[in-house]
Amino acid sequence: MAGVKASLICGVVAVCLSSAVLAFVEDLDDTFKDTRVNDVWLVDFYAPWCGYCKKLEPVWYDVGAELKSSGSPVRVGKMDATAYSGMASEFGVRGYPTIKLLKGDLAYNYKGPRTKDDIVEFANRVAGPAVRALPSRQMFDHMMKRHDVLFVYVGGESPLKEKYNDVASELIVYTYFFSGSEEVLPESVSLPELPAVVVFKDGGYFTYDEYEDGGLSSWVNKERFQGYLQIDGFTLYELGETGKLVAIAVIDEKDPTEESGRLKTLIQRVSKEYREHFNRDFQFGHMDGNDYINSLIMGEVTVPSVIILNTSNEQYFLPSEPTETMEQLVQFINSVLNGSAQAYGGDGIIQRIKRVAFDAKSTIMSVFRSSPLLGCFLFGLPLGVISLMCYGICTAETDDGSDDMDALKREGLTDEEEDEEEEEEERQQAAELEGPEEGEDEEGDVGEKDPEEKKTD
Repeated sequence: MAGVKASLICGVVAVCLSSAVLAFVEDLDDTFKDTRVNDVWLVDFYAPWCGYCKKLEPVWYDVGAELKSSGSPVRVGKMDATAYSGMASEFGVRGYPTIKLLKGDLAYNYKGPRTKDDIVEFANRVAGPAVRALPSRQMFDHMMKRHDVLFVYVGGESPLKEKYNDVASELIVYTYFFSGSEEVLPESVSLPELPAVVVFKDGGYFTYDEYEDGGLSSWVNKERFQGYLQIDGFTLYELGETGKLVAIAVIDEKDPTEESGRLKTLIQRVSKEYREHFNRDFQFGHMDGNDYINSLIMGEVTVPSVIILNTSNEQYFLPSEPTETMEQLVQFINSVLNGSAQAYGGDGIIQRIKRVAFDAKSTIMSVFRSSPLLGCFLFGLPLGVISLMCYGICTAETDDGSDDMDALKREGLTDEEEDEEEEEEERQQAAELEGPEEGEDEEGDVGEKDPEEKKTD
């Protein structure tokens, strides 16, 4: 009896907790446009039939509970974009699910991993000020411990600060931006002039130079990653926005080998020791496994190996010989940089056709691997219908032809019979014309008797 009571109590508590979690996420309708202005909203635009949306749903409720419990000013909601398509279009929703943080008249798209921690971190970062102040060195040290990459504006009011504020408002979706005086920086940091924009990462710091680095926004976008990364499909997609080539050591972390460790170390050393040479054009890292790379290049990459990807035009480069030393790796990277290396792939018309065929093949194979019966139904049924339609069209043409012939035969209008009838008519006409002359000859013969007949008379 006590066990039954305990089970009932646990069930009631679970239901209450579940209801409380659900209450942290609000269902939004078409009145949301008029009521959202005074608050900061984190909204999930979803479709009821979308599988990715269903997968995100429990994570979304956890996000709502986390932001509520931490005292965040961000309110969490979800909207059925198929039921309120007009509202979704106004916010620029193109696919499902789409996560946006709405702050005043601004809308920020979330493009990161769909995990609770990443979404909460994004919401807290974007909901706050675009540029955060660093009042002391202790605060600077605290921020350095929390962030792998830190952008800091150093100095007073200036045109550079205005540009920095604009860039921060644009790129706050990716990273944090801070400002402070020169006194808050460590004594080891020496800046050539003020004001300045500095990025702290990879155990060092690097200063923005307008003449060498170009626009501030482009420089921040390229420098927001560490020099060396563990790369996955999502990170590779984000790196494509930087315009950099990506040099990757393809390894198998589940079955590490000496060759994998050696290539990984070579890539790490080049990223650090040759930063001044390659940082503007290359991003370095390693990827676990070759599945994603294989689907990207529509081929097979050996593990371990080195590959350089150009995500802007889908080209890739492979070393012409085994990479044994750092000098060989540097030579290969330089050959890609100066255009002498052999480029594969691309985004030409032939490659696009190959991509369509490859994606179709991959989709069909994945369906058959996951559920053979479903695959047979999805692809067998349309083929069967098409076959029946073709058969019906072919047999319909044949039957029509035979029916026409039968009709002609019944009406006696075949070509041969028509010719025979015409010939018969001509003979009859000829006979009619010759008939009267022959009759007159016969009458003349009857009127005149032979001499012997006369004698007999």
